[in-house]
Amino acid sequence: MTDTLPACYNVFIVNRNQFWKTDKVLQTELPILAIQIAFVAVLSRLFSIIYKPLHQTRLISQISVGFLLTPPLLGRFTPIFEFIFPVNGIVNVEVLSHIGLIYYAFLSGLEMNLNTILHMKKKPASITIVGIIFPMLVAPCLYALFRKVYGHIMMFPLKESTNNTYILWTLILTVTSFPVVAHTLSELKLLYTGLGKAALTAAMIGDTYGWILFTLFVPFSTNGKGAIYTVPCTIIFIVVCIFVVRPIIQWFIDRKADKDEWNDNQLLFIIMGVLACSCISDFLGAHAIVGAFVFGLILPHGRFAELVMSISDDFVGGFLVPLFFTGTGMRLMLASIFSQQSWPFVVVIILLLCALKILSTLIVTLFFGMRIRDGLTLGLILNNKGAMALIMLNIAWDRMIFSVPTYAVITSAVLLMTIVVSPVINVVYKPRQRFEQNKLKTIQKLRVDAELRIISCVHNTRQATSMISIVECFNAMRVSPIHVFALYLVELTGRTAALVAAHIGKPNSQPGEQNLTRSQEELESIHNAFDALGEAYDAIRVETLNVVSAYTTIHEDIYHSADEKRTSLILLPFHKQLTLEGTLEVTSVVYKDINQNVMQGAPCSVGIFVDRDFGLVPKRNLHVRVVFVGGPDDREALAIAWRMAGCSGTQLSVVRILLLGEAAEADASVHDEAQGILSAVIDTERQKELDDEYISTFRLTGVHSNDLISYSEIDVRSGEDIPAILNEIEKFGCDLYIVGQGNCRNSKVFSNLLEWCECLELGVIGDILVSNNFGSRSSVLVVQQYGYGGMDFRNNLNQKDTNNNKFESVV
Repeated sequence: MTDTLPACYNVFIVNRNQFWKTDKVLQTELPILAIQIAFVAVLSRLFSIIYKPLHQTRLISQISVGFLLTPPLLGRFTPIFEFIFPVNGIVNVEVLSHIGLIYYAFLSGLEMNLNTILHMKKKPASITIVGIIFPMLVAPCLYALFRKVYGHIMMFPLKESTNNTYILWTLILTVTSFPVVAHTLSELKLLYTGLGKAALTAAMIGDTYGWILFTLFVPFSTNGKGAIYTVPCTIIFIVVCIFVVRPIIQWFIDRKADKDEWNDNQLLFIIMGVLACSCISDFLGAHAIVGAFVFGLILPHGRFAELVMSISDDFVGGFLVPLFFTGTGMRLMLASIFSQQSWPFVVVIILLLCALKILSTLIVTLFFGMRIRDGLTLGLILNNKGAMALIMLNIAWDRMIFSVPTYAVITSAVLLMTIVVSPVINVVYKPRQRFEQNKLKTIQKLRVDAELRIISCVHNTRQATSMISIVECFNAMRVSPIHVFALYLVELTGRTAALVAAHIGKPNSQPGEQNLTRSQEELESIHNAFDALGEAYDAIRVETLNVVSAYTTIHEDIYHSADEKRTSLILLPFHKQLTLEGTLEVTSVVYKDINQNVMQGAPCSVGIFVDRDFGLVPKRNLHVRVVFVGGPDDREALAIAWRMAGCSGTQLSVVRILLLGEAAEADASVHDEAQGILSAVIDTERQKELDDEYISTFRLTGVHSNDLISYSEIDVRSGEDIPAILNEIEKFGCDLYIVGQGNCRNSKVFSNLLEWCECLELGVIGDILVSNNFGSRSSVLVVQQYGYGGMDFRNNLNQKDTNNNKFESVV
């Protein structure tokens, strides 16, 4: 590179007779290195916070730190730049950043799911292959066009080896980053949609093909004729690792994992293999990251992989790797693009480079019958670039294969491809609002001969067992079958790509895979439990899925799963479980937050199941009781109970509470101030008409035709009567209460009682029945009907704590 000058500096040697000849490291070099690491780590985290609304990956934040140090910005202030990156500190930070890059490649190999790659399906494989071939054919033409358009500029001359540039230019445009795609899909809440699964599988296959192309072709651009020997030797090395080294390492790791005998020394011995494989691949003429990636690929996935990632990911991804990717931003000279007259044509070329993979994906998706919008979205997602593209960019810079203008153009295209994906998809595809356009999906509105689709969310095997016990009561028949989608909810705590790859498909028990992670063991157990349900009933179909997401946003994944599967009901587990003493104790407060978030915006009806050993109740003599006050939630609860009453031997008792006098006063506070009490009264009367109509239909059709169904009414004139009445009802006993959450009752009495509730998501009736002071041994299903808006729990959180003790005393 003609504009690159060598930098020299003096080093004062200490201990001349020792093998290690250098200056006083602790006094001269370590402080500089600490400043560099702190500067890059802090600023990259700051940029991550700034870019969070745009759902950008960490790579963009790290590159932004480097771009901040270019001459147009902080780089123009020479004292600041020389303080952060002095000449005598460049070598140390380069060495440390490349060590971080080696371990990053190792973690990338460790998170790959070979089963998905080896058993690829036709659709994602076709999308991947066409997405590689089309850019390979067109990219060289665009490079030739760029050379013709750019012209000759003295400041930034375009002098480079054309053949070598063609190779790296083309490879950079063909690769897809699986970790970046997994992060993007997770942020956009598309991970568990049909489109997201296709994109995820295609990205994993494309990332694998990218590593293969990197191994085969990059040596030809860096080693010249020596690549004739490099490539065969590297292939032999990979074969030896897979068929000789892998069985030995798997035997050793599996034996240690089974006996739980791991210690730091043994783990260090395994991790040192990363550097050993990197040295071998580098000695053979390939890049050091090839050996690190292969070593990660051959290690047994599962419990050991989770252990290694938990130990190394934060340090590697948070401190070492940012040093490397910051260098990519520091080398980006945008002035080389805009300093010549034909810069508009260069910008057009950059846009064309971004469009190659999008066009190829669109063509192949149209062949498979996908919609144009879905094809464009899939193309945008697969256009994400990551570490592989940046590594090739840095190789091209270090080996002087790219000149400054070429580097600026291709880097700008790579960054533009990755940056625009999330904002464009949010605007065009609108994944977070799609389900709002769907029609009402409730059990009350479901046709008698229609299939009932239920999403059952669980966090562990115990909750799966309780959910199965309640699903069995929904009276599955050939004329009205049930399709259950079991969602295993997994908290995202580490690398998105690693967790997602670990949960693609059902975990198997192939050799080297028996040491599953805890979440994989839970998934396998849950899968087996729900499979047994499907085998026991001819009219029940079961699919077991998993959702890996942060608990703060996992409700959005549940929304999209419900919309994708067109379900009528989402079943959620209560955040408390039964103890040996017969009381309910909190399992996890986070589960409560998830339930409340789901109820606020679910695209169908929602039910929260409070299990009190319901699985031990014989289903042939089941006694279900509905406490009906009024409103859409209570009508939905009655619809569910009415369906359950179709099971042979099931007894249904419906108790309607009639609000009279003071208890019948409407609550105007739930309406806008402009509408006032008149709107509250009108809405209350409308709801009462709907209640009377549905109750009349139930009594005429249900009660009169089935001796096991009973109906009764109780008058209530004040709020104090409600706990007393529920105590009287409890004396008759039942196995399962089904009640409405009661969000739209417009009753002043219930609004006042709601302020005292401990669990707002259960409503007044449900909270009383679940309370330990109430003393009931019956399970409870609390239902919220879709179509009337979820309850805003935030309005009642401040009053809940102060009134909780009062409520317990009333009960």
